[in-house]
Amino acid sequence: MPTMGLKEVEHEITVLAPAEAVYQLIADVQNWPQIFPPTVYVDRFEQTEREERIRIWATANGQAKTWASRRVLDRKKLRIEFRQEVSAPPVASMGGTWIIEPISNSESRVRLLHDYRAINDDPAGLKWIDEAVDRNSRSELTALKANVERVTASEKLIMSFEDEIEIRGSAKDVYDFINEANLWTERLPHVARVSFEQDEQGLQTLEMDTRAKDGSTHTTKSIRVCFPHYRIAYKQITLPALMDLHTGYWTFRETVNGVRAASQHTVIIKEENIARILGPQADVEKAKDYVRTALSTNSRATLGYAKEYAEAKRSK
Repeated sequence: MPTMGLKEVEHEITVLAPAEAVYQLIADVQNWPQIFPPTVYVDRFEQTEREERIRIWATANGQAKTWASRRVLDRKKLRIEFRQEVSAPPVASMGGTWIIEPISNSESRVRLLHDYRAINDDPAGLKWIDEAVDRNSRSELTALKANVERVTASEKLIMSFEDEIEIRGSAKDVYDFINEANLWTERLPHVARVSFEQDEQGLQTLEMDTRAKDGSTHTTKSIRVCFPHYRIAYKQITLPALMDLHTGYWTFRETVNGVRAASQHTVIIKEENIARILGPQADVEKAKDYVRTALSTNSRATLGYAKEYAEAKRSK
């Protein structure tokens, strides 16, 4: 008999891919920011042969949330059970199961089950959770289907790259410069406007207008997850027209002479916009070059100003 106040829902989708391949994609949480739109970052902090504990940072109804979950993986049955250890309000408890069912050698059914309660069984809280679970489940299943079925296209459209710099300063000072994005209009000439929010856990929402070399500006919005003083991971949720996805992270590693700071990007090109943005003769490779140049230019500029800041602090 269901627990009082407990809600149970199910979503499903059919995928043109073998069940084993779908299972593996769901089991590997490191790829979730690239395949599931709501997911910003996932950290696996405990693991055995069949169980693991992970922390997830994701958006729900446009708000940034974080929670820890325990997962039980059963490769033979193609099932993954999950249960939030500490839920974010208004959620009192949340759990569920991924079930992958073979339809044929090349097709499978993915079922996503959820059970949840609102704090104090509050009707308004339950309505908020209903909407978030429905939106995120549909988004995740659609993205999962697209990612599996278009793996060849994704390989052509995806790219990852990194820029790094050596700084004679401390990792804390370099981290602080990148972390304090609310000050970027004062510190970075290519940033024209910043809207910045941060919660008590360091989870940030950053919206900014960035100037390109041709003088134009574009608006991006990112969710950032901060780990003092060694990493800041982010995912853009408002993207320029040439990108279908942009995730990345800043890293700060102590060295003998100071710190090695790096900016990493993973991008999926939005192929249908290439001709409109770059002209009818442009192809995917030209779009990749264009995007990489734009992102690297801004990253290197930001790292350069972070270097000046940290080295000036050390010399005082």
